[in-house]
Amino acid sequence: MRAFNPKDIEATAQAAWREADAYRAVEHDPRYPKGKFYLVSMLPYPSGALHMGHLRNYTINDVMYRHLRMMGHNVLTPMGWDAFGLPAENAAIKAGQAPAKWTRANIALMKSQMQAVGLAIDWSRELATCDPAYYKWNQWFFLKLLERGLAYRKTQVVNWDPVDQTVLANEQVIDGRGWRTGAVVEKREIPGYYFKITDYAEELLAFLDKMPGWPERVKTMQANWIGKSEGVRFAFTHDIRGEDGKLIRDGRMYVFTTRADTIMGVTFCAVAPEHPLALHAATLSAHVRDFIEETRRGTVIEADIATMEKKGVPTGLYVVHPLTGERIEVWVGNYVLMAYGDGAVMGGCRRTTSATLPSRRSTDCASCRSSRFPAKPSTSIAGSRGTRTRRAVFASTPGSTTACITVRRSTPSRRISRRRVLARKK
Repeated sequence: MRAFNPKDIEATAQAAWREADAYRAVEHDPRYPKGKFYLVSMLPYPSGALHMGHLRNYTINDVMYRHLRMMGHNVLTPMGWDAFGLPAENAAIKAGQAPAKWTRANIALMKSQMQAVGLAIDWSRELATCDPAYYKWNQWFFLKLLERGLAYRKTQVVNWDPVDQTVLANEQVIDGRGWRTGAVVEKREIPGYYFKITDYAEELLAFLDKMPGWPERVKTMQANWIGKSEGVRFAFTHDIRGEDGKLIRDGRMYVFTTRADTIMGVTFCAVAPEHPLALHAATLSAHVRDFIEETRRGTVIEADIATMEKKGVPTGLYVVHPLTGERIEVWVGNYVLMAYGDGAVMGGCRRTTSATLPSRRSTDCASCRSSRFPAKPSTSIAGSRGTRTRRAVFASTPGSTTACITVRRSTPSRRISRRRVLARKK
């Protein structure tokens, strides 16, 4: 087989460029009665030359373009380069060149390869995300969101690639390793900016039913990604103090649950490895510290967490049950997500709920055998329907104090990412 000559590739690319007008979308073109159709592929990273994966991806788009044109559509197929961020910089450092020079050279090479292949791309609509003319609008848009309170700063547990020194989306973690470097991905809690999409959860969910033609599977994936949950937020009080002598989180550990009826069967609580109580316990116990370090090498993908082996260790810390006043042991679990609710869950025996009678208690659990179960609590809900929060008062046994809790909706925070998240398990 004859080796490719760079001059031949350049000549072929120049010929393809002269014919590019055939692919240019016109605002109003009478030749295409079915109107406009926007067709765009994922923007490639200009970190080297094209490979067969690129060719496969853009050939599929090219076939769609030609079919749609033949069917009477006025098709727009733009092209852009995802050239802004640490992956591009790391690739340049590895090549021993300045990021700007390296990225521009790769863009020119990849563009010439695409043109040589003859892909149906409207090059008059080309962009690069590293151009100030492009990212200045990203900055402007973000500042507007910040001004209106729709972007905020908080810490969050993320997938961290220790080689690329960057955050990875769930889809970029393959078998626990980074998709580019192959390094074992770590879980880290770092500060970042987030979009307050919870304000639009109801609207987004309502419009899923107004999208004809969308497969039910895709709509279900989108609903799970929005991740709306309705339930109750209980406050378990405690007197645990940190090294500074102050009560950790004002002496309250909050637990969000969609099953408020199980509150009377709680025999333990589990917190995420990044929870303040877990971190405090790690300073007191080497066993807890080793377990937390082990979980840092795990995944934060909820679909994987749902199927993996559930592990946990006792912290030696206790909180107070909001209704019975009994001490509840706190564990740290690898299945608890800091991003969901308040990073803590309550648990108990499968047969132990608020409706459980003393004669039906489980005999398999020492906590159940030793716990006192008061009568089923009466519930009084105050507040108008449609509000986002409601107050609820649960009356316990005679002589005990009542516990005020808040009923609210909980939606996981979403980290700002340049990559589209396709699915998120609830």
